[in-house]
Amino acid sequence: MRIISGKYKGRRIFPPKGLPVRPTTDMSKEALFNVLNNHFSFEGLKILDLFAGTGNISFEFASRGSMPITSVDADFGCVKFIKQVATEYDFNIAATKSDVFKFLERNNATYDIIFADPPYALDQKTFEKIVLLVFEKNMLHEDGMMVIEHSKYTKLDHLIYFSFKKSYGGSIFSFFEIGKSNEMEINEILFSESEEK
Repeated sequence: MRIISGKYKGRRIFPPKGLPVRPTTDMSKEALFNVLNNHFSFEGLKILDLFAGTGNISFEFASRGSMPITSVDADFGCVKFIKQVATEYDFNIAATKSDVFKFLERNNATYDIIFADPPYALDQKTFEKIVLLVFEKNMLHEDGMMVIEHSKYTKLDHLIYFSFKKSYGGSIFSFFEIGKSNEMEINEILFSESEEK
């Protein structure tokens, strides 16, 4: 696992074997941050990293000056490793051991960027629930962005606030912005309202 840019550019971090993770590849991560770099200056951004795993994405944000960063994962080993690396590199990362959905339900904070990398095996409705919870609870700053990593078998571009998606190898990143509303979703809302009249 390599940090691509920022203060610790080129630094390799070696997570312990046996963690239940599927880390974002360096190629996909570099492509993701190239997109984000066109929208944000990373210094001082408040970040939420869901299903954080090895902390790969959290460390990249931290190296680029983002803070504070909240990393959430249900696995004790993952959270322990993220805390160890954060201490070693003096990253402003708060690693939290929690089921992601329980965390979202009780969370009241807001963020500039929310990144989620759920297990690809989760069903369509579960992926949709992540997006809906974030926007129902207004967790994203008005000019912020939410990114979900998923496989080609999961479709999220019908959801409200979907903006665009990028495909890299077997991974897809779907981007959501408050200023962007999906036309399909708006039409469905208008249609349901007209039926009620």
